[in-house]
Amino acid sequence: MLHTTPYSESSLVVKVFTRQLGLRSYIIKGVRGRGGRVKQNMFQPLSNLDMVVYNNEKTDLNYIKEISPRNISACQRVNVSIENALRFFMTEVLYKALREAEPVPALFDYVDAINSQSPNTSPHLPISFLLTVARHLGIEPLDNYCSRDPYFCLEEGRFVSAANATTLPQNLSSMLHVYLCTSLPTSHFPLEERTALIDTLISYFHLHLSGFSNFHSHEILHALLK
Repeated sequence: MLHTTPYSESSLVVKVFTRQLGLRSYIIKGVRGRGGRVKQNMFQPLSNLDMVVYNNEKTDLNYIKEISPRNISACQRVNVSIENALRFFMTEVLYKALREAEPVPALFDYVDAINSQSPNTSPHLPISFLLTVARHLGIEPLDNYCSRDPYFCLEEGRFVSAANATTLPQNLSSMLHVYLCTSLPTSHFPLEERTALIDTLISYFHLHLSGFSNFHSHEILHALLK
């Protein structure tokens, strides 16, 4: 579950990342109100659901026939603030990066694996998550880092020899290289540098994915991690 919007008096329009159909929009009737047959706690960020849906390819908005939580405890769990901020962060990345009806099953499986585990508060998760999404969507930075090309260029998506207005400083460039080599670096990077790299990768997504704009959840995450 990625996003919900109220619809009519008792319904919701939901954006859902599905394994078979990609990002899809559905109407769920009878959710809002006392007598709703579907409980609203199922629609938390990244809630993992089993659904039977109608799939009319001639319309962008279909109906859900049956819906139930795949993992009840996950839907009912109350997260601490940092864990909750991480879920909102990952949800917003997927919501703004994915395109309707473009299945990305390998990315779905990656997100599903994160969801099936205990909440992960690793300091590396936001950066590794962004780079994994970039790889599955075909915009992963090229890791050609070397002493001759030590600056990462946001526009070109690769490391270049000379600094310019769109390159990262050398410390962030080398840090990005480490994350491109391994999702869980053994090196300890200061919070300020990790924060700067997250902001940089958000800018990178904005440059390379149409519609990826007005991103805000990383600001909440930064504030909680201080």
